[in-house]
Amino acid sequence: MVEAFVGTWNLKSSEKFDDYMKALGVGFATRQAGNLTKPTTIIEVDGDKVTIKTQSKFKNTEINLKLGEEFDETTADDRKVKSVVTIEDGKLVHIQRWEGKETSLVREVSGSALTLTLTFGDVVAVRHYMKAE
Repeated sequence: MVEAFVGTWNLKSSEKFDDYMKALGVGFATRQAGNLTKPTTIIEVDGDKVTIKTQSKFKNTEINLKLGEEFDETTADDRKVKSVVTIEDGKLVHIQRWEGKETSLVREVSGSALTLTLTFGDVVAVRHYMKAE
């Protein structure tokens, strides 16, 4: 099922991403950079290993994981979190936990479009990606 997410995805539009970053406690300068960048996400699968790379002019990140197994992650805004990624109802669900807090990053594919829904408390941001040709 994770194979549906494999590929290179380019950000096309974003809704309420600044609100999401603000709720996480991301500083003004980092939010400004985050709002201006149009990252590319590359998702690869090799057996039971999944790699998610995010590349932009601002910052590059890479996480390597096995579905359902907790791992340590340093986020693009430098939070140190415990993460777990699973497949639920055809969606790639990424949960990050730190300091008693939790956020979810849910990816869903429909044709050549990927929707990333970011939720922290009552703040919800949506980012729309298109698959690269």
